[in-house]
Amino acid sequence: MKIKCVLVDDEPLAVKVLQNYFVNFPEFEIVGVFYNSLEALDYIKNNPVDVAFLDINMPVMSGFDLIKLIDTRVIITTAFREFAAESYDLDVVDYLVKPIPLSRFIKSIGKITAELDVKNGIKQETSKTDHHIFIKSDKKMIKILMEEILFIEGMKEYIKVVTADKSYITLKSLASLSEELPIDKFIRIHKSFIIAIDKIKSIEGNRIQILTHKLPIGRNYGKDVKNKILNT
Repeated sequence: MKIKCVLVDDEPLAVKVLQNYFVNFPEFEIVGVFYNSLEALDYIKNNPVDVAFLDINMPVMSGFDLIKLIDTRVIITTAFREFAAESYDLDVVDYLVKPIPLSRFIKSIGKITAELDVKNGIKQETSKTDHHIFIKSDKKMIKILMEEILFIEGMKEYIKVVTADKSYITLKSLASLSEELPIDKFIRIHKSFIIAIDKIKSIEGNRIQILTHKLPIGRNYGKDVKNKILNT
């Protein structure tokens, strides 16, 4: 079953950006686009909606006023950072600041997917398919399960995500991707490498072997790496 969402924003260009992003996520369905909050309110009250992507500064009625009238998950999309604290008092799922980067949008998609999985009784701790990242490679968004990742290599402005079967290269920083990885499953061993802890085959000197790959442990990472691995 698809996740039903509505876009509520009085800026057509902002709506177009989100529509273009959603093309990469077929599990989501845009069931409505509204350019004022009253129209959105009427639709949400009378139709099933899983999540509303909602601007704050809206004609007739503000986004904050709309949130108070609906019982739908909300991801705020706004050009103003200063309303973030107020928005979280309203229990929103996420707060996106325009212009919204695709990488940041993907994080929100992950949050709403995880929240709906919990609501539907899917325990993420035991469901292997719940843990994943999306990367853009070969002009398409590719879903990679966390359990498939062996390691990630940073290559200047690109990264290479390596699995047992394939490698994927994408325009992204290693630091940025590291924020999407569970800290109990992955560890940075070098300025250019993040590895999956459970994929380690052996450690010898300043080298870690994962399958046939032998990766260096950076001088500044050695102590922390060995302590974490030995205590995992």
